Amino acid sequence: PLYNIHYWLGKESSQDEQGAAAIYTTQMDEHLGSVAVQHREVQGHESETFRAYFKQGLIYKKGGVASGMKHVETNTYNVQRLLHVKGKKNVVAAEVEMSWKSFNRGDVFLLDLGQLIIQWNGPESNRAERLKAMTLAKDIRDRERGGRAKVGVVEGEDEGATPELVQVLLQVLGEKRDIKAAIPDNKVDQIHNSSLKLYHVSDASGNLVIQEIAIRPLTQDMLQHEDCYILDQGGHKIFVWKGKNSNKEEKQQAMSRALGFIKAKNYPSSTSVETENDGSESAVFRQLFQKWTVPSQSSGLGKTHTVGKVAKVEQVKFDATTLHAKPQMAAQQKMVDDGSGEVEVWRVENQELVPVDKRWLGHFYGGDCYLVLYTYYVGPKVNRIVYIWQGRQASTDELAASAYQAVILDQKYNNEPVQVRVTMGKEPAHLMAIFKGRMVVYAGGTSRASSTEPMPSTRLFQVHGTNEYNTKAFEVPVRASSLNSNDVFVLKTPSCCYLWYGKGCSGDEREMGKTVADIISKTEKPVIAEGQEPPEFWVALGGKSQYANNKRLQEENSSVPPRLFECSNKTGRFLATEIVDFTQDDMDENDVYLLDTWDQVFFWIGKGASEAEKEAAAVMAQEYLRSDPSGRDLDTPIIVVKQGCEPPTFTGWFLAWDPLCWSKSYEELKAELGDTSNIGQLVSGLTSKEVFTATTTLTPTKLETFPLDVLMNTAAEDLPRGVDPSRKEQHLSDQDFQAVFGMNRAAFGNLPLWKQQNLKKEKGLF
Repeated sequence: PLYNIHYWLGKESSQDEQGAAAIYTTQMDEHLGSVAVQHREVQGHESETFRAYFKQGLIYKKGGVASGMKHVETNTYNVQRLLHVKGKKNVVAAEVEMSWKSFNRGDVFLLDLGQLIIQWNGPESNRAERLKAMTLAKDIRDRERGGRAKVGVVEGEDEGATPELVQVLLQVLGEKRDIKAAIPDNKVDQIHNSSLKLYHVSDASGNLVIQEIAIRPLTQDMLQHEDCYILDQGGHKIFVWKGKNSNKEEKQQAMSRALGFIKAKNYPSSTSVETENDGSESAVFRQLFQKWTVPSQSSGLGKTHTVGKVAKVEQVKFDATTLHAKPQMAAQQKMVDDGSGEVEVWRVENQELVPVDKRWLGHFYGGDCYLVLYTYYVGPKVNRIVYIWQGRQASTDELAASAYQAVILDQKYNNEPVQVRVTMGKEPAHLMAIFKGRMVVYAGGTSRASSTEPMPSTRLFQVHGTNEYNTKAFEVPVRASSLNSNDVFVLKTPSCCYLWYGKGCSGDEREMGKTVADIISKTEKPVIAEGQEPPEFWVALGGKSQYANNKRLQEENSSVPPRLFECSNKTGRFLATEIVDFTQDDMDENDVYLLDTWDQVFFWIGKGASEAEKEAAAVMAQEYLRSDPSGRDLDTPIIVVKQGCEPPTFTGWFLAWDPLCWSKSYEELKAELGDTSNIGQLVSGLTSKEVFTATTTLTPTKLETFPLDVLMNTAAEDLPRGVDPSRKEQHLSDQDFQAVFGMNRAAFGNLPLWKQQNLKKEKGLF
């Protein structure tokens, strides 16, 4: 199994503590057999992977290990803290000074007073931030207060709507000052950082020597098992790779070398670091390489497509009902059904759609663009897919017209169809299944009736496939070097049509070859076995020459896990924020998302997404492929999916997808907080000031007193039993109280809370 070990460094932790954490992490990795991926996490700069473990949010507490190593006590109300909440997907909340100075217009703040939690939304904070902060507030209420505390919301742009809550804010924080301007996020959530540099690390001479050896695209064979390497992803993240044959000392020094590298490069000390063990690399690391083979595989992860790649479709029942009931199977097989639904095909001519004659269904010419509308039923529900097939030699106008016509067709059916862009040669299994093993792709030309282009007299087709779900014939150059011993070829000449069987093809492939050959030519088809070709066969191919005759490597099983990104181009730049360990709950109806399953890319559009985002869907998906550090195939199929019309090939990548379950909106969550009118009672109690000083409503009994020197500047764990660290002043005698604060308890109780807090800090009683 693959383990992940994260060690987290608080921003006030000492160098010794940080060093010890790194050593313990290395020791734990060794204990696990050196198969763990180690992550260095710094407060405020944690990786998305780390934050994703805490779906409700992270809270940074003040103090060190001695004061912090306690179980969370529920139903305790003597809390006074201000939390600064940041983040849209995985939130973090840091305890900040209880003062208006801590606020800014762009973020959300939670004032936690035990019985009451007030959420203050900066006027420039966005919906997603407000929603996540509210989820955190409800979580504090339910987990730490047993559900008994009240949560109230103050909208920064409309404070007049909640006068009672604003009164509490003023009471606790003092007179409101000018709120600071919004602080832009110090890092752009740009996971796809295209800049990659690989460095070789050595200390042969006793000094650390780091030498740049490659930039993107990177290949796995650049990593030698005897050495250690540093991979720098544009300063955004540093990876250290430890070869399995490198010496023990080198492995143990890996993390300190990474920190030395960060220092040498003048990167921030908070830069994320991940160390990889040879043979158990993380998916994030592997995805930065153009080709990566894991030991159990016979070939790479299929990052490059070739005409010779067969979609491996298992012999399973592909009826729509079964696949919709088992979306995981649909997703893996990339099939929504067996292709037996209704089909309509149009060719783009002069920017308009012209229906394709029935006898030409399944014939695709490289000089044309086609729209294929596929309709199938799951029970009474109608589902539609629009395939946009774009020929390699089609004009720019036709390519644009095909996309435009697809939008019109989509609108005709109420924006419900799934749209799939197909580049010639990258036909998905389901499209082939629609034509029942009778799909022929011509290198160029057109099937238009008006065409004056002469048809070649001799043509050669490579046939791929073992059944009617995965077979197509693809035209290749008419020459002997196009042949491949693993396949069936059809050579059409003016006089006859040869069916050539390579030595490596199976009986199923031969049968499908015959089926396709009957579509290509009606003439007699002499069968030729490889090695027994007549002279006229070679003459038709322009003479004998070498061709591929190695045994084809078995079809690889891709080990690239699916990845989900929230997408945005609001700033004019394409931003993709990865959602780690994703579920359906991570998707918001007002946004657009990209699901990358490696050999296809889904673009999901929520109902509330902006028109600009909807229109830019395909462009954003292509930009994503272009900016992928591993150097992706730009012709990877792009599938546009609308909320509520998701095919099982999409939903199967999510655990237990529920079409009726959408995460609640901010407004719905706010309404669930209940009637805020009864907060008035609580507020009047809170603003009576006694609550903040003696908390009389909760602890009416007389508190035990202690000498001043026992309480002043004393850590929580060193206080006498029964002393509340947040109310040390209540354990002073009246004389000591007067001596310390220069006033009696009543006068102190009449001060605003913020003044009380400041005095307590000043006197060492906070």
